[in-house]
Amino acid sequence: MASDDIAQLADALSKTHVGDGELSYKGLGLKLDNEASVEELVREIEQYQGLRALRLEGNTVGVDAAQAIAKALESKDQLQRCYWSDMFTGRLRSEIPTALKSLGSALMSAGARLTELDLSDNAFGPDGVKGIEQLLKSPSCHTLRELKLNNCGMGIGGGKILADALIECHRQSSAHGAPLRLRVFIAGRNRLENEGARALSRAFRPSHSKILSVFPNKLMGSLEEVHMPQNGINYAGVMALASAMRHNPELRVLNFNDNTFTKNGTLAMAQALRHLRNVQVINFGDCLVRSEGAIALAAVLREGLPILKELNLSFGEITEEAALVVAQAVTDKPHMEKVDLNGNCLGEEGCEALREAMENMDKGDVLASLRDHVFPQLPLRREALTAGRDEDRPAATDAVLNKLLSASALQSYCFLSTLLVMIGLLKGEKKAKKVSLLPGQLLCLEHAVQQDYFQQHHALLLHTFISKYDHLSFSI
Repeated sequence: MASDDIAQLADALSKTHVGDGELSYKGLGLKLDNEASVEELVREIEQYQGLRALRLEGNTVGVDAAQAIAKALESKDQLQRCYWSDMFTGRLRSEIPTALKSLGSALMSAGARLTELDLSDNAFGPDGVKGIEQLLKSPSCHTLRELKLNNCGMGIGGGKILADALIECHRQSSAHGAPLRLRVFIAGRNRLENEGARALSRAFRPSHSKILSVFPNKLMGSLEEVHMPQNGINYAGVMALASAMRHNPELRVLNFNDNTFTKNGTLAMAQALRHLRNVQVINFGDCLVRSEGAIALAAVLREGLPILKELNLSFGEITEEAALVVAQAVTDKPHMEKVDLNGNCLGEEGCEALREAMENMDKGDVLASLRDHVFPQLPLRREALTAGRDEDRPAATDAVLNKLLSASALQSYCFLSTLLVMIGLLKGEKKAKKVSLLPGQLLCLEHAVQQDYFQQHHALLLHTFISKYDHLSFSI
């Protein structure tokens, strides 16, 4: 290695933060190609007693350099946190798995017990996941609390490998009496799609017979933060993930931004959220939750999520009326800091109505910017509600409606949103068979709203939609 290169490296190392158990080479932009290029770095690692955290992010590490660093780590049994994001810039994709295997093998040889592993922003693809597969299965990861794999290009194949490794880690750690309790999982921008999402849902809630036959009722169930934005997941994968999320009672942050929920996915997530009491942040922005989904989430907000701080439903094709239902549902949330409904189908008047509603509820400072809005489509078949009155009163409906509306808020809101779709005030996701409304049906609804089982918040939901149209001939 040229003397000026050595001098440059020595100068860079002199600027690293060394102390409190952490050795950092973060952001130094070092190009570490071979054993000679890391002599000083290796010496620093070897001489550091009680090394607990190693930062290598923001450099570029070749195979030979990684092997030299790995050799120095073989004696570091106290290492707990590996910050190794963005450290293969400019490397061939085929090099990365070999480098990762060397580093992982060193940690296993040392008997390290990791609590945090960050490999984000390393475009290593499925093969890169294979490079850490054995490490993830090993005792070195039985103690893992945070796993960060954001923007790694794992794809479906990598997602499946990762899921199997986590399941095996949970199985082995459970056999040793200390089950894996992963708290933070970050895997955004990985194109996991539905198959990868389904695989990971099994890892977060192991369910296949081989595990349960040996360890019945042993679920991971420890997640506190899940970040999986921009993964090309649609409702099928979202439903699988929702099924897993409900079994993680300490969940605080749920970020699925920029996936595609639509109605079925949103209803599944709403159902999962009914079982969670500690959620503080929900980010379903750009997830196409649409109006029916927003109403379902509003129902859960009304009856649960007591410490929610942030709700992001931006760019979800939500109409003004549905947005107002969401706004009404956050009225009694004392910890609420931000409600983001930007980029929905509100229009200028809708934005103003929403601002006014939040101001009237003393939540004006909670509402995020509404600058980016699009205009709503007119509801379908509004003219169907112009039917006149009839003297015939509805008969034999109270028992049915009582059962539907006395259930959970989520179930009753789903019924009411379906009703709104049927009468043309809310656009449904599927083409519904046209229903010709008769005066008697409208009188039935008018009768229902006056009964005890029709609660105030049910009336408020319907009123939000119906009051928009002055020509309707019945009142609530």
